[in-house]
Amino acid sequence: MSTISATIYINAEQNVELQSEDVYVKDIGSLTCSDAHVLAKVKAIKLHHFKRDEQKRQVISLLKVIEEIEKVYPNVSVQSIGEPETLVEYISVNKHKGFAQWIKLLFVAMVSFFGTAFTIMAFHNDIGINDVFSKVYEMVMGQPGDGYGILELAYSAGLAIGIIVFFNHIGGRRITKDPTPIEVEMRIYEEDVNKALIATADREGKTIDVQ
Repeated sequence: MSTISATIYINAEQNVELQSEDVYVKDIGSLTCSDAHVLAKVKAIKLHHFKRDEQKRQVISLLKVIEEIEKVYPNVSVQSIGEPETLVEYISVNKHKGFAQWIKLLFVAMVSFFGTAFTIMAFHNDIGINDVFSKVYEMVMGQPGDGYGILELAYSAGLAIGIIVFFNHIGGRRITKDPTPIEVEMRIYEEDVNKALIATADREGKTIDVQ
């Protein structure tokens, strides 16, 4: 047991994903301390070990983190500037991509592509886009159109450009640094899911907390 006195600042994250079965203090967020030796030792404190038959999601209370730190450094002051609880997820990742993973990727890509295409066509069919274009052409030109023309071509090009701008990506490149509406909604959804899982763990008494 050490008598070193120092102040440790912890900025705990709401959710972290690990590929290791062992959870250390350094995994739950960012830490800083004026004493580099104390900081290194605190980061290496083990908080939890995921067993094979255990649930791969665990909620760790910051009070538990402080308790484990004080066991090593009882005179250390811990200041929290982050979340009071952290949802830790253990993800077992196979480093070697197999044939099954490529099949899954191809399946998701096909579902996304054809599903989006069907949705667009169904929407246009519901609003009768062809009738609208024919009516507009007849109003402007004074006679019915004889097939697909400039309106259809311009609309198709505009639709493609609009999708690219909306998703803010061309291939694997981002057009601007601003997040897309989908990315914003995904972040909001992720935060809501994390809060729900943390609240459920608290209600069921499964949070890794002080005794």
